[in-house]
Amino acid sequence: MKRHIIGLRLAMCLGTWLCGHGSVLAQRSSGPLFSFGVIADCQYCNVKVPKTATRQYALSPKKLTACVEHLNRLDLQFVVHLGDFIDRDFKSFADVAPIYDNLKADHYHVLGNHDFEVADDLKARVPAALGLKSRYYQFRYHGYRFIALDGNDVSLHAYPTRDPRHRAAEAVHRKLPDGTPIWNGAVGQAQLDWLKKTLGEARQVGERVVLFCHFPVYPENVHNLWNAAEVLAVVRESRSVVAYMNGHNHDGNYGRLAKRHFVTFKGMVDTEETAYAVVQVHKDRLEITGFGRQKSMTLPFAGNGD
Repeated sequence: MKRHIIGLRLAMCLGTWLCGHGSVLAQRSSGPLFSFGVIADCQYCNVKVPKTATRQYALSPKKLTACVEHLNRLDLQFVVHLGDFIDRDFKSFADVAPIYDNLKADHYHVLGNHDFEVADDLKARVPAALGLKSRYYQFRYHGYRFIALDGNDVSLHAYPTRDPRHRAAEAVHRKLPDGTPIWNGAVGQAQLDWLKKTLGEARQVGERVVLFCHFPVYPENVHNLWNAAEVLAVVRESRSVVAYMNGHNHDGNYGRLAKRHFVTFKGMVDTEETAYAVVQVHKDRLEITGFGRQKSMTLPFAGNGD
């Protein structure tokens, strides 16, 4: 009888524990809600460089082809390239765009500074060369809103030298601290207003948000947007944002601020080894599986492991 009572108590304790933790166990053991691929800085150009050089521009088509073949074997909702699809020369788009377009999943581009390293009379054609109808935009999947920002909105690369927008960017850059790189850019006021509005809409319908941009905003780094602080302020006002993902800094980076994740993905163009990732979206976290030089990471949502 004594053994029976002890056994019963243990069973009741176990049952109570399972009731309290069952939902967590179910989330951890179940598969992802959906997955997507991430590539940064393919940065192709048909130029020869020493094998010791960090950026192996001419190898990018081979790396991108292998990456696309791999991603096509996976069940992905979409793939996003985070800017600098080419390094220079408008004709470079024709060599790598067909490779990327072989993806079976939906695929998107974010504009990078090197994408505009083309002749002045061709700069306006860059978005269309990447299949973009708008320089910044949004799309939605399974309760998530993905927002692609244009960090070249205010830029010394994106517009012809005689364009008023180029002169306006020069004026902005002159007001920045000495040594601020000219190869970064900024998100303009109209785009910031659009971002605020879009984040508000996401919150109203209960969507989580992931932001994509070529340029980082956090942690503090020489590669960050000229107006990183302004963008960060908008992001921090929204409870819907769970992550901000970018390229531009080929070494990669990571930071966490106000329970939001800021991930810089490594550049595919660097070294003879590739770099890309698959992101699995779970109820309580994002699981980043890196390939090549890209590291794997687990990004818990607020309230899960905080």
